[in-house]
Amino acid sequence: MGVYEPLASKYRPSTLDQFVGQSHLVGKNGPIREFLEAGQIPSMIFWGPPGTGKTTLAYIISQNLYYDFYKMQAVASGKDALRKVIKIAIANQQYNKKTILFLDEIHRWNKAQQDALLPYVEKGIIILIGATTENPSFSINSALLSRTKVFVFNQQTEGDIESLISDISKKEYPKISIPKKSLKILGKLSNGDIRSAINILEMAVTLALASDKDGEDLKISEDVLQKVIQRPLYYDKNGEEHYNIISAIHKSMRSSNADAAAYWVGRMLSSGEDPLYVARRLLRFASEDVGNSDPQAVILANSVYEACQKLGMPECEVFLIQLAIYLSNAPKDNSAYMTELKVKEDIEKYGNLPVPMNIRNAETKLMKELGYGKGYEYDHDLESKKSNQQCMPDRLKNRKYLKD
Repeated sequence: MGVYEPLASKYRPSTLDQFVGQSHLVGKNGPIREFLEAGQIPSMIFWGPPGTGKTTLAYIISQNLYYDFYKMQAVASGKDALRKVIKIAIANQQYNKKTILFLDEIHRWNKAQQDALLPYVEKGIIILIGATTENPSFSINSALLSRTKVFVFNQQTEGDIESLISDISKKEYPKISIPKKSLKILGKLSNGDIRSAINILEMAVTLALASDKDGEDLKISEDVLQKVIQRPLYYDKNGEEHYNIISAIHKSMRSSNADAAAYWVGRMLSSGEDPLYVARRLLRFASEDVGNSDPQAVILANSVYEACQKLGMPECEVFLIQLAIYLSNAPKDNSAYMTELKVKEDIEKYGNLPVPMNIRNAETKLMKELGYGKGYEYDHDLESKKSNQQCMPDRLKNRKYLKD
């Protein structure tokens, strides 16, 4: 009996042609493909969600260029491990052999640890490929960032994942069928993570075999996927339910119903929705519905959005529920939103109305002679600190968007 190897490991690609997704990086005119064809690569930072191929691509690069390749996990390695790699890299230089250091989760290294890389990256003693799921602007030292090229990895498309899972299942499990609906569900709920999708397939097959009674008509049913994934299957990010739930979040907060808002946020996240989508909608609500009745709401909403970028799921879920509760309980003021609509209406109706002469800047002698700035009142010089001068175009001089 052979040694068991997980499917995710067995089907890890070893060439660019086998690599799934990231065509903007490795496609026909992708920069990384062009680097490889030129036989030389810079130090790089790979930034993207889990399961998008960062580690795999680093390995493919090393295989294509026949460089010495070393992988370190930032969470389990420090300067001692780095010194060993650097020592080897310096020795390799004597034989004109280059060394790649792949540092996974580079964001987990502190400033001092990252600084230790600088001189060796700058001199080309090592070619650094750092992988991170966090925004490099916040997690990577600026000095190191300036010496590397950042490449953004996108979530794998559902279509790519479905195609890959279908191919793997036909090779590994020819007697087990996956209905199209089950394949689509698996593609959606893997959340752009190929490794997760392959693991779900492997577990689903195990359950299907275990529950088989007569040895016939084996298939990966929706019930089997439900047991594996342990979360609701019926949620379409692009369908009606998506819009129904985001509407429920908005209207619950607008009605100051914090319990309902928290529930609908939780429902959306548990179904696999991108937390940044939810964060964007709450940020919009903070301005549209809370507005100037509580300016702190926008600041908090923006901070939560940034926290979601840094942490991801599941850690950021509590941030979003906290924000939904805050926005529900906040006083409401939609005057900025209503003003936006009225301003757009007037712009569309009247076009480019001229700026009144009194509030134009007289930058030149000619402009002053033409009356630019004539009659302008400097409000700070007035006892009331508030003039009644015209600031709207003539056609709209009496227009009021806001109630006094």
